[in-house]
Amino acid sequence: MATPNSSKFDYITSKRLIQSGCPDIYQLTPKKETSGTLRRMTLGERNSLAPNKTILLVGETGTGKSTLINALVNYTIGVKFDDDVWFQIIEDQGDEGLPGRNQSESQTSDVIVYEIFGFQGKSLPFSLTIIDTPGYGDTRSIDKDDIVKQRLFDLFRANDGIHEIDAVGLVLKATENRVSDRLRYIFDSVMSLFGKDMEKKIVALITHSDGMTPDNVLTALEDAKITFAKDKDNDPVYFLFNNRQTVAKTKKTKGPLKNAWDFTTEEIRQFSEFLGGNSAQNVTNTVEVLNSRIKLTACIQNLQERIQLAELKQKEIQQTQEALKKYEQEMKNNANFVIDIEEPYKVKESINGGWWGWGWLGWEWKQLFYEGAVCCTTCEETCHYPGCTVAWSPMLCEVMKEGRCTSCTNNCPVSTHVKEEWIYVNKSRKVQKTLQDVKDKYEQYQAGSKSKLSLLETLQGKMNEYQKEKQIYLQESYNHVMKLESIALNRQSLSTQVHLDFLIAKMREMGDYSKVGTLEGIKRQLDKDKGIKAAMQYGFSKLTEAAKGML
Repeated sequence: MATPNSSKFDYITSKRLIQSGCPDIYQLTPKKETSGTLRRMTLGERNSLAPNKTILLVGETGTGKSTLINALVNYTIGVKFDDDVWFQIIEDQGDEGLPGRNQSESQTSDVIVYEIFGFQGKSLPFSLTIIDTPGYGDTRSIDKDDIVKQRLFDLFRANDGIHEIDAVGLVLKATENRVSDRLRYIFDSVMSLFGKDMEKKIVALITHSDGMTPDNVLTALEDAKITFAKDKDNDPVYFLFNNRQTVAKTKKTKGPLKNAWDFTTEEIRQFSEFLGGNSAQNVTNTVEVLNSRIKLTACIQNLQERIQLAELKQKEIQQTQEALKKYEQEMKNNANFVIDIEEPYKVKESINGGWWGWGWLGWEWKQLFYEGAVCCTTCEETCHYPGCTVAWSPMLCEVMKEGRCTSCTNNCPVSTHVKEEWIYVNKSRKVQKTLQDVKDKYEQYQAGSKSKLSLLETLQGKMNEYQKEKQIYLQESYNHVMKLESIALNRQSLSTQVHLDFLIAKMREMGDYSKVGTLEGIKRQLDKDKGIKAAMQYGFSKLTEAAKGML
């Protein structure tokens, strides 16, 4: 039954009273949908002909992002201070239908889309869509951040997903005087998803504000070199919000609360003008960036493993050559004389993985997302790991294109691949070999006499082949890094930088100093940006913590 305070909003039937008072607080009960990795909360009925604005919100847990979302929803619905009612769309309790998981746990890696339809003309001339990334950058696992990025990717490329974005809101508290390593890591991760054309859509949304100019926050953003929208005077675009809408109104508090309410309402109005004055940004380029990052990063990782294997094989040949020269007479006189050689081989090594996350299939919640590695059983190579967190099977993995793998050596068909909780790892072991063992292994590559000289020539030929393979793999890796550098808004991203030291060292060994100079130039740009460096250190620390947890 509606209370006197809420009679104006009786037409909103999808709500329940959770606290009587001044104001009455209602929990909105939007329609819930889960399709694959997409989780959607819809209030009202969609009108495909009506204009819509979409906001992506990013920020640390505890910044007041949930209260900000509720404030945006109330403004859209048309709630006024004198209505003495407040609606919240963010749920305080555990999600229904997910046994054994409370909200803070279940939403840590969920991307949730809130759609507010049918209220045009109340306060806004358009409907509103809010994309929330709850708990992004939390302390549990960097893998969960990978899932957030993957879910954004799925959201942007799905037929029924989000294809345009009007603003990216970086949510910070007004009391912040520096951008933490963690927040910079979050921002770096999200910006790595977008193309260079998204810069003018990024705005600062500052919560817990007293209405004063947030000089400390703006200075912190500038110091961290976070790029966002500027107005016609080249000043940063930001909007301020307080978080006191649900505070009980009394004789003493009503006046100050009215001032706070009017202040936030005016800021939201200005934010809505910003949204209305901007044309939406199509995320087609975002999908291209994401596809490229996933594929190219997986290819670089795979190429590094191939280079390492080639080097292990070269080491085996070198040891064989040295032993043949050193023990020439002994091996000639004794057919059973053995030499010790480090022989490379591959093993399957277990990783942390398994089913994760929930989705609505049929009439019940089921686990949908599978953390694992996609491997080629023909090439015996790891094609996508880490980062393959959502695809249920190899055919759904991003490294697959037109039924074949873009990562493994032979670009094998999907059918030769598996997704499991293990990866291929290069190892070496000491083995004992006779002269005949060596001949049997290597003379199959080159027909000729069985003299020691012919065998040494064969070994040198194989050594040269592996060297050429290394050169090809290094060139491919270099090309992938340069392509990543050219397509993303945030060029200095974690997924690119982790490969630089490896490539620089290997290119120097090959004597390709031109490419060494180019790669070192990229690295110098990273070193100059203390914010990105701190963000990367934060990301690496999380990876280290995760690795320790596996021991």
